[in-house]
Amino acid sequence: MKNPLENRPRLYREQLLTVEDMEQFKFELLEAMKKLLKSNGTPPPKKWLKTDEVRKILGISAGKLLNLRINGTLPYTKIGGVIYYDQDDIQQMFSSRKFQHP
Repeated sequence: MKNPLENRPRLYREQLLTVEDMEQFKFELLEAMKKLLKSNGTPPPKKWLKTDEVRKILGISAGKLLNLRINGTLPYTKIGGVIYYDQDDIQQMFSSRKFQHP
């Protein structure tokens, strides 16, 4: 297997690094960072939220959230004793209860 460093030009300690070299390096580094940020970006929002997360988002008590579940206002999924809420269901709950004043 060939060493990738063998293809690089040999550097000697007498060589100087120019301002132009540094500017080129800065440009290449910034471009690489921009690509990384675009590809990773911010993580997508979670599709499923747990009870505590929903309570914090809505600013409601555990009892109020229980009432929303019981009366069917907010659908949920229960897996192994943990209750999950779909983000889309929360948005739909708000959209379906919009009031417009005349």
